[in-house]
Amino acid sequence: MIPVYKKILLTGVNGQVGHALQQTLLNQGALSAAVVSLDRSQLDLTDSDAIRRAVQAIKPDLIINPAAYTAVDKAESEPELAFAVNATAPQTFAEEAARTGARLIHFSTDYVYAGSKTGAYVEDDATQPLSVYGKSKLAGEDAIRAIGIPHLIFRTSWVYGAYGKNFLKTILRLAAERDELRIVADQVGAPTSSHSIADTLFAVVQQWQGDLSGTYHLVNAGQTSWHGFATAIVEEYNRLQGLRGLPLLKASPGNIHAISTQEYPTPAVRPANSCLACSKLARDFSVVLPGWRDALISELKALRQ
Repeated sequence: MIPVYKKILLTGVNGQVGHALQQTLLNQGALSAAVVSLDRSQLDLTDSDAIRRAVQAIKPDLIINPAAYTAVDKAESEPELAFAVNATAPQTFAEEAARTGARLIHFSTDYVYAGSKTGAYVEDDATQPLSVYGKSKLAGEDAIRAIGIPHLIFRTSWVYGAYGKNFLKTILRLAAERDELRIVADQVGAPTSSHSIADTLFAVVQQWQGDLSGTYHLVNAGQTSWHGFATAIVEEYNRLQGLRGLPLLKASPGNIHAISTQEYPTPAVRPANSCLACSKLARDFSVVLPGWRDALISELKALRQ
């Protein structure tokens, strides 16, 4: 039986995932629920009192919280802000959900892992975040679980899409400006499109019964490196351009050079292995995400519309 929701509170609608979720929920009728979408200007996630007032005023049956502090490198110098948005805010949502009887869906990250495992991580693997960002996201997860409300936590990775600032947009811009690119090749994971996340969430919400709570991995199928992802972006973009007889990018796939993490130092340490197994998601909700390259093609087509 499909759960019945009267009102859904959706945060972070100016972000990649929030924007895609808003489109999906509105386009597909949102399970007959009214969707109240809030962006940063309407709800300051660093203000716990504002969060409490919003939940008490809206009285949602379901809270979906994709909003996050995602400036991974900047978080190293702004830990208080990162923890306020990524840890304290989810805790506050969970506390208010407990008071009102709402369910909570929250999004987390592959950065909760150290990335030293051989093979894909499963949900029960030990967490060991290497960065402030990862630590703040794990703290948010832990806070939700400790409160004990009906919840789903989705860990995803390498999120990108036609909307917002992300790796896809950066590579297309750089490849249009430069003959050659140098991209890290010793970090592997699954590029995951915002629309794949939104479509999956919609399918899950239609099945989710309140007695089921837990943490799930939600990523597009397969794996690649950042170098492989960048090469695929250029290849597929040029292929679509060629089909329409339009100009190609300045940088060709053969001029995208592989480099090591050591050759591209950043303030925050990234996990070398960000591969996440999604077998639990398939088992509990019969959801299998498309391959990362197929999802990339879909996002490139959406970008050109």
